[in-house]
Amino acid sequence: MQGYVRAGSSQPAWLFPFIVLAVLFLSVLPLGRLAVVGISAFANGGVMVVLSDPMVWSAVYYTIVTAIIGTIISLAIGCAFAYLLTLTDIPAKGLLSFFFVLPMMIPPQVTALAWVQMSGPSSPLLKALHIAPPLGSPQPLYSVGGIALLYGVQHAPLVYLALRAGLMTLPRDGVEAARLSGASSLRVFRDIILPLSLPGIIAGAAISFVSCTGNFGIPAILGIPASIFTLPTLIFSKFTAFTGRTFGDVALLSAIIALISVAGLAIQDRALRGRDYRVIGLSGATAAFELGGWKLVFTPLLWTVLFFMLAAPFFALVAGALVPAYGVPLTFKTMTFHAFEEILFRQAVTRTAFVNSLSLASGAAVGLLFVTVLAAYTLARRRDALSRIVSSLVEIPYSLPGIVMAVCFILVFAAPIPVLNVTLYGTVWIILIAYFSSFFAVSLKPVVSAFHQLDPALEEAARLSGAGFFRRLRDIIVPLIAPAAGASVILVFLIACNELTISALLWSAGTQTLGVAIYNLDDSGSSDLASALSVLVVFMVVAMMLLLELLAKHLPKGVVPWRS
Repeated sequence: MQGYVRAGSSQPAWLFPFIVLAVLFLSVLPLGRLAVVGISAFANGGVMVVLSDPMVWSAVYYTIVTAIIGTIISLAIGCAFAYLLTLTDIPAKGLLSFFFVLPMMIPPQVTALAWVQMSGPSSPLLKALHIAPPLGSPQPLYSVGGIALLYGVQHAPLVYLALRAGLMTLPRDGVEAARLSGASSLRVFRDIILPLSLPGIIAGAAISFVSCTGNFGIPAILGIPASIFTLPTLIFSKFTAFTGRTFGDVALLSAIIALISVAGLAIQDRALRGRDYRVIGLSGATAAFELGGWKLVFTPLLWTVLFFMLAAPFFALVAGALVPAYGVPLTFKTMTFHAFEEILFRQAVTRTAFVNSLSLASGAAVGLLFVTVLAAYTLARRRDALSRIVSSLVEIPYSLPGIVMAVCFILVFAAPIPVLNVTLYGTVWIILIAYFSSFFAVSLKPVVSAFHQLDPALEEAARLSGAGFFRRLRDIIVPLIAPAAGASVILVFLIACNELTISALLWSAGTQTLGVAIYNLDDSGSSDLASALSVLVVFMVVAMMLLLELLAKHLPKGVVPWRS
């Protein structure tokens, strides 16, 4: 055992270097490669070529404008739900929270496709209800406003979760003292709750803005038909028209996206700087405001918003899958299950996409779990600066837009691997490695939370009794963190199975994922098949979320995002 375990520590000597090497490979190497290509393009005068292209500045403009408007919409919706579901006695909070978070778990291209099927003169659902706009009317979603609206709907749950986390720590005694002093509910909200919830609002706005900036699925479905390109869709278009300058141009465009995202985070930091939001006393949002008669207003209002955010688009998606062609009204005579039969039994491409997505999602979830357990163990036990740096490096790939990470891995694996002379580009393995990099932070969070709740005395007693590291891992650590590990697997599986932004650039013939298949079907005019496949994906997402709900009582607090 000597040399295997550090003196006075339960960690094997090899463990932290192993985690450092994994982080260097998954985070530092791809980002460093992007930086090298960007610097090379800068040195060769590529920057001026890119910056002199009017299309680039148009994409920058549309990226920023749609992200800002989308963030404002997400703030309005997310804050309203967070305050009402966290601080009031409105009924069915758990159900409302579950449904409100659902759009965040649904792929953005599915959201866009559902809303397209719900609006416009060719909507099968609106035609069946005889409320469709007249033929020849423009599709309102093929616009800057349409992209921004769907950004707001897609990312409002992010604002909700960020604000809700802050509201759960409000000073209960401070609210009660204000009430005993005669302050009205409105006065308590304005003078106590609103100022103290500003960090959550600002954090939610920053997360929403960064997510809008890197979103590919929504502007791809809504923007490209109207010749409205954001930076992610411009990068995609440059790869489809590959030239000798593509890598350098894409590296510079990725750097612009990263700069916009960093600017958003810097504004968040500036907004919070110099302010002290610490609270003293008992915390917790258990002292809910009683709505009284206002329940009759707010309860139907929230359910109405959810209906138009979730139910109506889903019904439109189902209607689009049950008609033989887009624009045909849904009636008993026109209803057909042909699209579902094609997707499930005849279309080889969609079967391949299902196999690839399920295999990649399972491989990423299970493979990351092995690395995550070891990383969480060592990071939870160490308290030095190096471990904090490693934790930050794990977070960077997830915080960057997926399109940027896809470019990074193309640059790393575009050429054969030295010595091995093996090419990963164009194979399913490059997508899997990119998933490992991008979703490492998602897998790590619940497991680290579980380790922080463990009493190290049990493991220390086993170590003093002579149990080796892997014996302690098998008999003590893994059984205790099993619920969090299960949640980690489900969360990564959910996100990876529906991902499009990364695989949109990395896929090739035979490696299509579900997200790519939906986008390609819609782009080729097979909207009924795209709708049918999207319906199946939504059912799969709901099933996985219900499984998480069943596991929730065994999980550390905060692992299941929509629960208290």
